[in-house]
Amino acid sequence: MSEPKKYRATIHAKDAEIAVLSNGDENDYISLTDIARYKSDDPAATIQNWMRSRDVIEFLGLWEELNNPEFKPLEFEGFIAKAGANAFTMSPKKWVESTNAIGILSRAGRNGGTFAHRDIAFEFASWISAEFKLYIIKDYQRLKADENSRLALGWNLNRTLAKINYRIHTDAIKEMLIPPDISPRQQSITYANEADVLNIAMFGMTAKEWRQAHPDAKGNIRDEANLQQLIVLANLESINAELIRHGVPQTERLLRLNASAKQMMQSLISDHRIEEIRQLNAGNAPEG
Repeated sequence: MSEPKKYRATIHAKDAEIAVLSNGDENDYISLTDIARYKSDDPAATIQNWMRSRDVIEFLGLWEELNNPEFKPLEFEGFIAKAGANAFTMSPKKWVESTNAIGILSRAGRNGGTFAHRDIAFEFASWISAEFKLYIIKDYQRLKADENSRLALGWNLNRTLAKINYRIHTDAIKEMLIPPDISPRQQSITYANEADVLNIAMFGMTAKEWRQAHPDAKGNIRDEANLQQLIVLANLESINAELIRHGVPQTERLLRLNASAKQMMQSLISDHRIEEIRQLNAGNAPEG
């Protein structure tokens, strides 16, 4: 299975650069390796030393129990029984492989290292330095604010694109489906009917059905769409316009559009984050 589609960003804390793997939501992974470098020239050893603590093992296990249904509790209990003893050792690789953990992952290569979910990374930063942790949190908040601004801009651009493509769509309806000399009311019924072909293909319901299900919503079904849905919807409008011009019947167009919507949405978003992260963890990546 492929690696999660995350982009690499950087936050700054007291002149230290810390890598962040983000896909735009709240489940970012922050480099423990970069945080550890603030304290030591041997970040791998620093991370392993942190993971020897019983309190840390308990924290990591609780995080997995709350977020990972595939976590192995028996292996976790075995580590708890040994944690804190002089002979006890722990590493990111050992933890992940033994417990099926997803909160920590490793990346190989030039920009690799050990990364952890932000909840865990902040806990590690506290162990390194409470002051350093505050600097990390402050710039991380700046990063998320920037992401939200870009997301809002992208949503507006794609909403505009969907409206432009809808004009292309309505032109095709006017040319091919609306006979001459019919009333404006009859024309609006045809337009609405074709709009609902797209709504059903994309959202699984008509505009009227959506309004009935969301009586308190300020906008319509498309105003409430997310960024990925708007991208797909814009493409569906172009596809449907071409199908109309080629004389494809509405029932067949609906089936084709729905299949296209499913395929495009599958390409844009992933519903298998846990499995993808586990696959990434299973790679032969260096510790630390």
